[in-house]
Amino acid sequence: MSKIPMVVRYLLGVVYVVFGLNGFLHFMPNPDLPAGAKDFIVALMNSGYLMYVVKAVEVVGGILLLANIYVPLALVIIAPITLNIFLFHLFLAMDGLPIAVVLLAMNVYLGYVNRSAFANMLKK
Repeated sequence: MSKIPMVVRYLLGVVYVVFGLNGFLHFMPNPDLPAGAKDFIVALMNSGYLMYVVKAVEVVGGILLLANIYVPLALVIIAPITLNIFLFHLFLAMDGLPIAVVLLAMNVYLGYVNRSAFANMLKK
């Protein structure tokens, strides 16, 4: 059995736990962003709740991946966040695009590895 899925799962889990917790604890500095990207982030923060929900989902999804429990559920709840990270960097802040592509690839890879868990959901 290959250890690649386990390594990818741990890496993705660590990324989501660390960056999710950073949304609450602010232990990493905020990067300088282009104007449009900054406006988008400020709008999420000004909503009063949305950024906290996103960061909480990141932490929960990351913990599930690290603990190797409910991995398909974790992949489903972080997939929209991963896609939004990718699109954010594609359209608003291109300098983070390589990392966003890696995150998206890791999420898609783990989805493929766990595809049997999604078989019933994808039936016609």
